[in-house]
Amino acid sequence: MWTWFYRLASPPSVYRIAAVATPWLLAGALLAIAYGTIDGLAFAPPDYQQGDAFRIIYVHAPSAWLSLFGYMVMAVTGAIGLIWRIKMGYAVAAASAPIGASFTVLALVTGSLWGRPMWGTYWAWDPRLTSELILLFLYVGVMSLRSAFEDPARGDRAAALLAVVGVVNVPIIHYSVQWWNSLHQGATVAKMGKPEMPGSMLWPLLSMMLGFMLFYAAVLSMRVRGEVLNRERQSAWVRAAVE
Repeated sequence: MWTWFYRLASPPSVYRIAAVATPWLLAGALLAIAYGTIDGLAFAPPDYQQGDAFRIIYVHAPSAWLSLFGYMVMAVTGAIGLIWRIKMGYAVAAASAPIGASFTVLALVTGSLWGRPMWGTYWAWDPRLTSELILLFLYVGVMSLRSAFEDPARGDRAAALLAVVGVVNVPIIHYSVQWWNSLHQGATVAKMGKPEMPGSMLWPLLSMMLGFMLFYAAVLSMRVRGEVLNRERQSAWVRAAVE
């Protein structure tokens, strides 16, 4: 079993799998995002309190979810590299970091735009907002730490260690609205029991979340291919693939 696992995690296998998966992931992302955008903007009814301003949720919520998911991918694959010495774990972690950071910025920007009409301000030092900002700093710290070392192997290990330690912030972000007094609304979809959103609003949101997930996976696959080529550029199989 472990032999199969290590063979699957080898650079040539990862490169081939990413190359095959990318176009399918992009096609799925395009379809899901197109449906979610059209249904969410054109057919979902206005919210009874927020009116049409609530529609920013179709970008904000998936972005916030992907900011956490991207960090978890980075932390888990970094841990795989640290524990099992699998080089591709570091490659996936390095590829995930800028994508997750981009989704974090998008979540913060759309959250601020949503907060202005709802709270009367673009920013408040709310537990959810503050912990999400800390997440962005963690992403930047991981990327900066990786590039701070002349030895790429040492940079990978240091960045992976920071990512693993920083993962404690993920449950803090998720449960912050329950643990502390918060301006941010509580969970309406990811909760026990029936979601509070009606189906006409929920289905486009779920479609957007799926589309963003597939888009993340597609971009991750493309970046992983680049990481593999850069890290294995002296290998015979890379020269053969380029030729």
